[in-house]
Amino acid sequence: MTPTFMKTGFALAAFLLAASPALADPMQDTIHGPSLRDSAVIMSDVVRIGDLVDNAGAASQIAIYRAPDLGTTGMLRTAQLIETLRANQVIGVDTHNLKEIAITRASRPLPAKDVEQQVAKALAHRGGLGDAENLSLTFDRELRDIQLDPAITGDMIPVATYYDARSHRFDVLFDIASDASSTPAKLRFTGTAIETVQAAVLMRPMERSDVIKASDISIERRPKAEAGPDGMSLDRAIGMQMRHTMRAGQALRTSDLAKADLVTRDQGITLIYEAPGIYLTGRGKALEAGTKGDTVNVMNLQSKRTVQGIVVGPGQVAIIAAKPRVMRPTTLAVNATEAGKTE
Repeated sequence: MTPTFMKTGFALAAFLLAASPALADPMQDTIHGPSLRDSAVIMSDVVRIGDLVDNAGAASQIAIYRAPDLGTTGMLRTAQLIETLRANQVIGVDTHNLKEIAITRASRPLPAKDVEQQVAKALAHRGGLGDAENLSLTFDRELRDIQLDPAITGDMIPVATYYDARSHRFDVLFDIASDASSTPAKLRFTGTAIETVQAAVLMRPMERSDVIKASDISIERRPKAEAGPDGMSLDRAIGMQMRHTMRAGQALRTSDLAKADLVTRDQGITLIYEAPGIYLTGRGKALEAGTKGDTVNVMNLQSKRTVQGIVVGPGQVAIIAAKPRVMRPTTLAVNATEAGKTE
């Protein structure tokens, strides 16, 4: 083979390799330089180069920043990151023209509402308290959503529960198991707990003898000690009459109310006399007030006599008829014997 042919062959081979990508090194297209990510989710408390830069090689595990707080997102300027990367021998990074990178710390959110429910469940039926849904809790520190490490996946388990019925103070300690460690996370909550009940509450001031209407009251949750064991329901309170003056906002008790008077003092009324086969009515005047079923004194305006009657309806009093005297059988027998002796 002549030198001229050899030179021509090498030139042709070089041309073919350059002109045909299929004949090039197959590893050439798979090699990429380091490039920035536009965002990152961090699982630990530190940010490593590999969290922010693809293809960072051996430098991927180098920790460069402290991670944001659990459940929060921070923004990192690209210029600041490039300087840090250069200091760690990571150069030639493709920034994709990004100005900043969003870094989010992963977490397990624990809503404040769920925490309150768990504390209530732990306190239920302790020291005289009732069901969890009837407990009103006040925490010493404002209760907010809690962010836990995502590895803490267990349930809230109460391991120590204290409640003082006199002061209403509570102290509850919870354990929450972790997947990554045998040591559980601990959460402690302190504050006060009281049992509440539904109570009928006055919406406006009420005077003695006022009759309650539906618009005068509402149903609210009040401390059980305030409502008392004889708290009134909405249905029972409507139509009842106040026994004494009360302020707006006060919870009603059974002892505060009475049946509404159907007859008032000095009111003109209808007298009713009813007996087998007889039904008579007349005019009268009430000498005292009374509700249905009460016995009151009334004046018969025709005879001017005072009689007693039973309130049977609004402005209606039924006269109490004298019961006929019934002789006992033993008395009748004695009388019959004495009559025989006389004869």
